[in-house]
Amino acid sequence: MNFKLLIQYDGTDFHGWQVQENQRTVQGELEKVIGKIENREVKVIGSGRTDAGVHAEGQVANVHLKRLFTPDKLRAAINGNCGRDLRILKVETVSDEFHSRFSAKLKTYVYRVVNAPVMSPFWLRFAHHEPRFLNIDKMSEAAKLFLGEHDWTAFSAARSDVENRVRTVTDFVINSYWDDCAGAPVIEFRISSHGFLRYMVRSIVGTMLEVGRGEKDSDTILAAIESGTRKLAGQTAPASGLTLLKVEYE
Repeated sequence: MNFKLLIQYDGTDFHGWQVQENQRTVQGELEKVIGKIENREVKVIGSGRTDAGVHAEGQVANVHLKRLFTPDKLRAAINGNCGRDLRILKVETVSDEFHSRFSAKLKTYVYRVVNAPVMSPFWLRFAHHEPRFLNIDKMSEAAKLFLGEHDWTAFSAARSDVENRVRTVTDFVINSYWDDCAGAPVIEFRISSHGFLRYMVRSIVGTMLEVGRGEKDSDTILAAIESGTRKLAGQTAPASGLTLLKVEYE
């Protein structure tokens, strides 16, 4: 039976999604826990990899099991044996053909920034601290340049196992709202695409922060996209601010 898992995790203490030897990872912990429940080795397939320190509010995975479980009992069994920074919110039975990665149609990431002189400790694990003023209007205008199909060589990891770096960004919205806990504005960068490259969102956000501080302009961004020159893009933003928000399927 094929089970679809809706997963949330605080990525701070995980070394990313993918199984790595002698490292605590999300996939590794799930395979260990579900393997004990199933009494055999299992493969948990994620919709995509998140890097060390990156969080998820709506990660999706699927796993094929031989034992019979109701969705609620499987959810309870997994959550009862995982660390508290990892939780399964929902379990569904799906067709054997469902594949969390290849069946996905759209992914949305959100990057959060606390824009204030002092960083609230309650946001420390889940947002990036930017004490300098950020111009929302300038960043929103520059965000339009990232829409559509482009080669994202300048905005991705130099070393990658993918040959094709062309991806289509379908939506890029920047919002700011007041957060009472932080006592400051929280700025959210929401980016949707059919697929992302490693460090792609964090590189785009790092570039946006430089635009917001008045350090980079639209011409430089266009040149980076067209030429694929990494040094024209901004610095890669820290992992702590990034969250996989949702994965959409038909």
